[in-house]
Amino acid sequence: MGASIAFHLASLGARDVVLADRQGIAAGATSKAMGGVRQQFSTAAEVRLAQASIRFFEELGPPLFEQVGYLFLATTEKGLAELEERRELQAQLGVPVEAVDPSFVQGLRTDDVLGAVNCPTDGVADPAAVTRELVRRALKLGVEVREGTDAATIDADVLVIACGPWSAELAAARGVELPIRPLCRQLLETGPLELPQGLPMVLEAETGFHFRRRGDKLVLAMADPEPRWGFEEQVDETLIEDRLARLHHRYPRAAGAEIERSWAGLYDMTPDAHPILGEVADGVYAACGFSGHGFMQSPAVGRALAEEILGESPSLDLGPYRLDRFEGGATFPETLVL
Repeated sequence: MGASIAFHLASLGARDVVLADRQGIAAGATSKAMGGVRQQFSTAAEVRLAQASIRFFEELGPPLFEQVGYLFLATTEKGLAELEERRELQAQLGVPVEAVDPSFVQGLRTDDVLGAVNCPTDGVADPAAVTRELVRRALKLGVEVREGTDAATIDADVLVIACGPWSAELAAARGVELPIRPLCRQLLETGPLELPQGLPMVLEAETGFHFRRRGDKLVLAMADPEPRWGFEEQVDETLIEDRLARLHHRYPRAAGAEIERSWAGLYDMTPDAHPILGEVADGVYAACGFSGHGFMQSPAVGRALAEEILGESPSLDLGPYRLDRFEGGATFPETLVL
């Protein structure tokens, strides 16, 4: 997110832009992300952010972004009804999402699936590599990159807080309270498998279990039975057997797969699972609280926030994401948090 904002500021003519990271480029939550890029959200505001971002990812193309699609499967009548309701909203907004026969995915078990939707323009990306590409472009435009530097130590006229789950800490140093909590989520990676190049991101609508191809391996994810709030990034190994069983059921050609690697990262959660964007104090802007969707929305947010910082009219309506919405209670919770 920070790299995107810095790049877009510079591309719009801003000077003296500094991108600071206490560790290094993409060393935090970004390096641990699943890397999915989708437009299939349950609220119009989130769909529009995703639509504006997908065009940037399409321009990047392979190997940074592979447009293999996002396939949602429903195995209950209730899940199917919710899937169809979301599809109608997305289609009305121009997302090319369609009801499909999921058996088009070779090797996928579908005998228990009542319905499915797919958006072929969604896909999967390499979060760390995309971030490095944004930084490369930013450097060419004159952005100064300071790794191993705390942004709080920099004397600046404008501060943009884009620190993911650590954003509340930096905001507090400027006297601003951000309602952001870190939530631990884990990912599991199988050993090598024979996989089709075009395998989409596959998601079970009711359970949230999903997997994607990364090279010749599969990466699996699913929310924990009980949320793990806090900054501790640790894999709960008691869940591995269950996740493998789900994979073996849904994708039988991976029946012999075992987990070769696992890791945990942090979501920066807000009370309504929408981000906090815009000015939060004099000369202080926020771009955080993305609740697991920051990477995929970073191109659109980076552009719109840069425009606002420079006094231009943002290309996207940032109104729904202002910090003051929490004073009266947020009214549009995002339900599709994976």
